[in-house]
Amino acid sequence: MDSYHEPIRDIAHLGHVELLTPKPDESLRFFKDILGMEEAGRAGQSVYLRGWGQYERYCMKLTESKQPGIGHTALRTYSPQALERRYAAIEKSGYGIGWTDGDIGHGKSYRFMDPDGHQMEIYFEAEKYQAPEHLRPALKNQPQKYTGKGVGVRQLDHINYLAQKVEPNSQFMQDALGLRVSEQIVLDNGTHAGSWLYAGQKSYELVYTLDATNRRGRLHHITFCVDSWDDLMRAANIYVENDIVIEGGPAKHAIQQTLFLYCFEPGGNRIELATGGYFIFAPDWETVTWTQAERAKGQAWRTPTIPSFHTYGTPVVEE
Repeated sequence: MDSYHEPIRDIAHLGHVELLTPKPDESLRFFKDILGMEEAGRAGQSVYLRGWGQYERYCMKLTESKQPGIGHTALRTYSPQALERRYAAIEKSGYGIGWTDGDIGHGKSYRFMDPDGHQMEIYFEAEKYQAPEHLRPALKNQPQKYTGKGVGVRQLDHINYLAQKVEPNSQFMQDALGLRVSEQIVLDNGTHAGSWLYAGQKSYELVYTLDATNRRGRLHHITFCVDSWDDLMRAANIYVENDIVIEGGPAKHAIQQTLFLYCFEPGGNRIELATGGYFIFAPDWETVTWTQAERAKGQAWRTPTIPSFHTYGTPVVEE
């Protein structure tokens, strides 16, 4: 145990993401009517949306843009002091951008980039959601009632970035933010093809996977969680009835063991619904490493990995 280093626990969880869309009206209808999210505010060209289980005001900022993709990703710290500590660490890395006065629903934030060019921010001050009368839950330990509208997603689950190189991004997240790697893929030539990172007991919230097009700064997908396998099956039926393109699933991942369903929202971004998975209680968790041969077997039930997983991302690369 002499080589054991006390982990940095300054990051609490993934807070929200800003998703870019060239079809704002169609994308908004998808998230509100198909996924069942509630609108929590508007500002400029952006609409703020939430799942029924989100304790903060919102989990996604949907912004009109010429191209689809990710605007920024926000992580909440455990305290104002933790925010200052992570700011200092990021500044030393050279990837810092600067402080902002905040956005709807949260206080000041520190903006930075990861090595691949994805924009991020950390913040602490956050507005707790106060449900209006028509969304007030029967249970006081639940932020909003479950409306049963559309899929009825609970909350933001994780985000997966495509990266030109996985390892520098994963290492940056470990060194500057204190995130830890729960699982990873290492190819025969030593290249890291995937890294699943976590802050608390949830086994992953940020993921980096290798971009087969060799581009930088693209989005692979964002994921919302639902409560059960039945919810995923119901979502697949809702997608079919509304002509939403299903890319893969329902099925089960080998890595992380989550049950999944992938589709494309009207703006072109890949959206995943997930349920299941596991939590990490061991403070000295040892990273699970998957080999190239093991991943070639496909997913948990031996369903093959979807070929477009390695190439399709947003912004879209013209072949």
